Amino acid sequence: MPVLMSMFMPMTTSASAMRRVLAALLFTAIAVAAPCLAAPALPGGILRDIESIEQDLEAADGSGDIRALEARALSQAERLAGGNAADRWARALYLQLASEAAVHRQAYVEAAEHIAKARAVRGIGTGMRAHWQHREASLRLGGGQQARGADLLSDWLGEHPGDVADYWQLAGAQARLERWQAAKGSVSAGLARDDSPSDAHLMLAASIYQQAGEDDKALRMLERLLARAPENPDTWRRAAGLAQRLGQHAHAAALWEAGWRQGVLEGEAALERRIRLHLAAGTPARAAELLKAALEQGRLGDSLAHRRLLATAYQQARVRPSALEAWRRVAEQSGEAEDWLYIGQLAARWGKDAPAREALSRAQSLGSEQASAWLSYLDQHPLATQ
Repeated sequence: MPVLMSMFMPMTTSASAMRRVLAALLFTAIAVAAPCLAAPALPGGILRDIESIEQDLEAADGSGDIRALEARALSQAERLAGGNAADRWARALYLQLASEAAVHRQAYVEAAEHIAKARAVRGIGTGMRAHWQHREASLRLGGGQQARGADLLSDWLGEHPGDVADYWQLAGAQARLERWQAAKGSVSAGLARDDSPSDAHLMLAASIYQQAGEDDKALRMLERLLARAPENPDTWRRAAGLAQRLGQHAHAAALWEAGWRQGVLEGEAALERRIRLHLAAGTPARAAELLKAALEQGRLGDSLAHRRLLATAYQQARVRPSALEAWRRVAEQSGEAEDWLYIGQLAARWGKDAPAREALSRAQSLGSEQASAWLSYLDQHPLATQ
C-alpha cells in the first residue's frame, strides 16, 4: 500500500526551522512547567550554559558541530543526574537540547531516546511530561518506530484533546501497523476535526475504511477525492470496484462513465469494462450500442468472446431480431453444435418457428442429440409464431 507507506515520514529540519525550535525551547519548557509549579529556579551559570548551547546550535552548519554540541548537552545532563530539584530540572533541559540537536542531524530515534530520558526525570511536572510524551511519539514515528510511537501518541490523545494533525499522524501509523480498527477510529476523529482534508488524507481514509470493512465510507472518501482531483484513473477504478462490491451496479457504471467522459479512463480494457458495467447495471441496450460501435470501428477486436458479449447484451435488452442475428454470427464463427442448439431453443421460446428449426437442424447435423429431440417436439407441437 504505497500511499500509506509514504505518509508522515520525517522531514528534513532546515536551518531556519532549527533556529525557531531552539529559540522556543526554554520558553516552552517554562510556559508548560510553570502552571504545575515544577520548574525550580536555575543557577545563573547553568542558564548561561544552556543559552550558549542554544546559540551554538543556531550557528552550527555541519554535522560534526552538531554532534559535539549534542555530546556537550548530554555530558551536562549526566553530570547533573541525582542532584537536587534544580539540578534535575536542568538535566531535563539539557536532554531536550540534545534531542533537538539529534533532530537536526535527522537521528530521530536518538532524539526520541533523549526526550524519553527527560520525561523520566524525577519531579518533572505533569504538563511538561505530557508535552515531552507528545514530542517523543512524533520522533519515534519519524524514526520508523511505528508501534512504540503509535502507542505513545494514542495514550497521549486519550488524555489530551490534540489537534487534527495528531489524529492523521496516528491514523497513518496505525495503518502501517495494519491496526485497521484502531486506525478507523483515528480517521473518524481526524475527519470530524478537519473541514478540508488533503487529498493524501482522503486517500488514507479510504484505504483504512476499506481495510476495516467499511466499503461505503471508503467509497465516500474516494468520491470526495474525485470531485477535486479527477485525473487519477486508479481512483476511478477503485471507486467503481467498491460500488460493485456494495451491489451498487448502476452507481459503478455511472462512475466509470464519468471517468471515461473526462478522458481519464481509456483503452480497450477500460472500454470493455464500461460495457460489462452497463450489463451489470441493468442497461444492456446501452452496452449493446457501445459494443456494436466499438466492433464496427475496430476499437475492440472482433473476437468470438466479444460477439458472445454482444449477443448477450441484445438478449438481455430483449431486442429479439438483433439478439438472434448476433447469436447466429457467434454460431457460424464457433462452428459448435451447442451454439446452434442454444439459438434454436431461444428462437423456440420466442415463438420464432423458422429460425428455431433452421438452427436446430444445424445443431443436429453437428451431432446434437438434444437438437433431434427438439425438432421432434416441434413437429408434434407447432409453434404459434409471434
